[in-house]
Amino acid sequence: MSELHKFIFDGLPVRGQLVRLTDAWQQVLARRAANTQTGPWPQPVAALLGEMAAAAVLMQAGIKFDGALVLQMMGDGPVKLAVAEVQSDLRLRATATVAGEVPPGATLADMVNVHGKGRCAITLDARGRLPGQPPYQGVVSLADAPDVATALAHYMRQSEQLDTTLVLAADEHVAAGLLIQRLPVQGQGNLSQSHVAREDAGDAGGDDWRRISLLAQSLQRQELLSLSADEILHRLFWQERVLRFEPQTARFACSCSRERVAAMIAGLGRHEAEDILREQGRIEVGCDFCGQQYRFDAVDVARLFTPPAQQPQAPQGLQ
Repeated sequence: MSELHKFIFDGLPVRGQLVRLTDAWQQVLARRAANTQTGPWPQPVAALLGEMAAAAVLMQAGIKFDGALVLQMMGDGPVKLAVAEVQSDLRLRATATVAGEVPPGATLADMVNVHGKGRCAITLDARGRLPGQPPYQGVVSLADAPDVATALAHYMRQSEQLDTTLVLAADEHVAAGLLIQRLPVQGQGNLSQSHVAREDAGDAGGDDWRRISLLAQSLQRQELLSLSADEILHRLFWQERVLRFEPQTARFACSCSRERVAAMIAGLGRHEAEDILREQGRIEVGCDFCGQQYRFDAVDVARLFTPPAQQPQAPQGLQ
């Protein structure tokens, strides 16, 4: 089962999250592999997407937000766009657009940042967003980021003013991540007065944060992929007082629908839609995330551009 584990360090301004995506991640890969038009992603692309999916779950779980968190990597390499989307209830999906050869062992720079123009964008698309109201988006350059974890840790420090340590890994079975964040001391009621008094006023909790961050960074990629959540937390923090919360379940789910595709075709305009029909005989749209195919013939397209009051009604006995 794909699970997210949240925890805090008792008496310290540090929180953590650990995610292990198993069945949810395997569904993402299986649906891509089943797409006869594309086939599976090259291994480095799949690893990139898995790390992004794990990171997006960690970031979504760390904020109070009703809507979708969309993590994107885009640039001038063979991977033109990689996307991981996670809803507030931890439904997730991910995809990548590849236009060129991705050799085995390709790095983030090789795939997205060939000429230093790669970017990472984090978008918060609120469910209750008003018409015309743009979603929030933050963007950070990938120019100096060797991997996804470094790029996102930099984003959290710059945009959220939160010192963050992030460890990510993914293979064909598991996509996993560990996030450790230092929290402001002000307002942390669980911090004892004696503990704060022992700390330097300008760096309250600094020694504790550095110690826990170093422990997190000692986690090896293979350990993150192969060990259970209990084993990882014991291996890293057995000397700390870790308070854990009830785990949350993540699952694969796609938000595509025939209605959304119909709205997209309607947005093209009648003239362009009919041009496609003349050339291809029908309009066929495939979802990049789940592989679902949507087909619209001439009758379907005509309905899209006919006002409801003018559409023919089915005989009463067939309703």
